[in-house]
Amino acid sequence: MVRWVFATLALLGAWGTPVPERQVCVARVQGTIGPATADYLARAIGEAAGRNAQCLVIELDTPGGLLDSTKEIIQSFLRSPVPTVVFVSPQGAWAGSAGCFITMAADVAAMAPSTSIGAAHPVGLGPGGGKQDDVMKQKLENFTSSYLEAIAGRRHRNIEWARASVRESAAISADRALELNVVDLLADDLPDLLKRLDGREVGGRRLETAGATVSVIPLSVRERAFQAIAHPQVMLILMLVVVYGIIGELTSPGAILPGVAGVIALLLLLYLSSVLPMSITGLALVAVAILLFLVDAFAPTHGVLTAGGTLAFFLGLFMLFDRSEPFLRLSLLWMVPATVVTVLFFSFVIAAGLRAQGLPSRAGAEAMLGRTVTALEPIGEGGGRVFIEGEYWNAVSAGPIEAGQMVEITARDGLTLTVEPVGTSKEERP
Repeated sequence: MVRWVFATLALLGAWGTPVPERQVCVARVQGTIGPATADYLARAIGEAAGRNAQCLVIELDTPGGLLDSTKEIIQSFLRSPVPTVVFVSPQGAWAGSAGCFITMAADVAAMAPSTSIGAAHPVGLGPGGGKQDDVMKQKLENFTSSYLEAIAGRRHRNIEWARASVRESAAISADRALELNVVDLLADDLPDLLKRLDGREVGGRRLETAGATVSVIPLSVRERAFQAIAHPQVMLILMLVVVYGIIGELTSPGAILPGVAGVIALLLLLYLSSVLPMSITGLALVAVAILLFLVDAFAPTHGVLTAGGTLAFFLGLFMLFDRSEPFLRLSLLWMVPATVVTVLFFSFVIAAGLRAQGLPSRAGAEAMLGRTVTALEPIGEGGGRVFIEGEYWNAVSAGPIEAGQMVEITARDGLTLTVEPVGTSKEERP
């Protein structure tokens, strides 16, 4: 009887204990792979582990990205305490270049129908953003090839295809990827993926994903901001703000706002230049163009220097980034308007500002020098008065001046003006 009571109490206690809710975390990556993406996925892995999630699903759609950021993501996957699943989706998405590395590094690689993967051949920039020579290209190709082969071997995937993806830029569809053991499974969408993952053994852990609660981990404000600005188009705009702001402040001292905007844009540009390398040749051409614009403003050459500056500026923008990578490419829709606006800015705004600085003062006390006024009373060495710009001023003269006589203002000392009779030559003045 006692045993029966204890057994009943144990059964009731077990029945009353809440069963932990099964959860699957989802991170969504779209666009270029960069530092913001690496930070986001590292944070997502930490949050998924903290929630004791069954796995972290990364929905991926990318044309590629930076090798350094890709390496950080792969390292995060390899030390992740929670199983990672990369799902190339939605239909029509692709895992190109860096996306191929990330997909093959996951514990489980999945693709949606009508998606593609591959073309992982590295297209890098040399020191300072310049093109690499053949030796450096070969070294980078050998490194990335062995790197992807090691990843494929670690995840028991097709090593031969991994090598071909780097060395031959091989790319395949989702169906072909499943056939060649590049990915583990195909799924129509996220619910279908969770059904297919259910019961799968990953790292000695049996996944229970069917019917699990899906929790999306969004980008933070900081990650979203850096993801948004890490584009060549944004870097072009920042570069123009730097040029317009600093040049505008130099030609209009005291304006403050152009200088502040230029400095802030310069700091952002310096940060982004470490993310998306800029070509030194392109920057040099842009600098030469600005120099030609400024010289033409001081010494007009009937547009010869401006024409040369226009050509140099456009070529500089054309060479500013590596055009062999789609995500680093500046289109003509950005380069042509930027060139036109810059030429107009220097030809009219800056040129007018520089010329205005050489003109005599048109306001204030200094503007009174050389003006002619009528003497209100007799003026001599002892003093007198004149009326100018709505004010009465004390006036002195080396010689006697009658009231009502026209005089010219030749100097100012505090609140006293020195005047001479109109018509007095410089030789006659004391």
